[in-house]
Amino acid sequence: MHQVIYSSAGWESWGLAFRPAIPEGMSLLFDDDLLFEDSNGSRPVVVINRWACELPTNGVPAPRSWPYYVRTVREWLEFISEHGVSLFDTRTRLKAVLGSYSVYRARGPIKHRFAASTWNQSIGILAGFYKWAVGEGFAKAEPFTYRQGVSTFASQMRKGLVNQARRRQAKPHVTIKYLDEGFSDLFLKGLAGLDPDGERDLAYRGRELTRNAAVGRMVVSSGLRSQEFTYLLVSEVPALPSRRSEVPVAFPVPEGVTKGSKFRETWIDYDALAELWSYIDLDRAAATMGSPWRPPARWGGTADRVGGRPSRRAGERDQGAMGSSRSR
Repeated sequence: MHQVIYSSAGWESWGLAFRPAIPEGMSLLFDDDLLFEDSNGSRPVVVINRWACELPTNGVPAPRSWPYYVRTVREWLEFISEHGVSLFDTRTRLKAVLGSYSVYRARGPIKHRFAASTWNQSIGILAGFYKWAVGEGFAKAEPFTYRQGVSTFASQMRKGLVNQARRRQAKPHVTIKYLDEGFSDLFLKGLAGLDPDGERDLAYRGRELTRNAAVGRMVVSSGLRSQEFTYLLVSEVPALPSRRSEVPVAFPVPEGVTKGSKFRETWIDYDALAELWSYIDLDRAAATMGSPWRPPARWGGTADRVGGRPSRRAGERDQGAMGSSRSR
């Protein structure tokens, strides 16, 4: 079975009257013989692909999540097929193979084992898939059993169904891994080409030390994801307050770079922000000194604190705060 990422490039040569209504970048499945049906009718990959194409409107808008969702169902299908069970078999047979799958993911080959959090996430995806399949008339039953559960938040009690296949796992505050203060200091010194004592490391052969140190400190302080700080534009970096303050500075993260394209706000220490702006001012001055060139107005594009949308051509020249460009 093959899992590929869909692209509509060149669809005009496919002999179709219209562009396929498949989300760009969607993850799709194909059997080894590239057939979608046989003597038994439509194959399971047809249903899985249809479910995948509806993910963006069923609570999974982030393109990076689509391959994981499809892979979860694909691995389940491959496992149950080895035991002679079909994707939409009877509830009894599906429940039986689910037990085997649970043991396989808990105590099977090490490279195929799942931690409790990964298992619960996979079970949530499979449960969503089967609920969708039942609702669409593809399946008559699902392999999961539910019980009534009660949760409380902010003094409010809510009732809901709990999947019995879920494993118990530690509370979030127990599983959060914090970067040790001593190690983070050593890490930032390393980015700046310094030894543990803060002196210049003559054996270091890295490049862009000022940028690396400034960006590294910003990430440690603000907690930005790699995708967020990689494509951050200079105009989206918060302005440096006129006075130094012990209170962190608000750091709006534009929706164009966040996971799921959902705007959020984080915070950054004043000193980390000051170091970042010091690098930005130095880099901009070094890049433009003595040059009369300015981007033509016809290139268009907009950029401010809440987001930037440079044109494709302007994006090739306009460098972001991290030294990379973005066009979104």
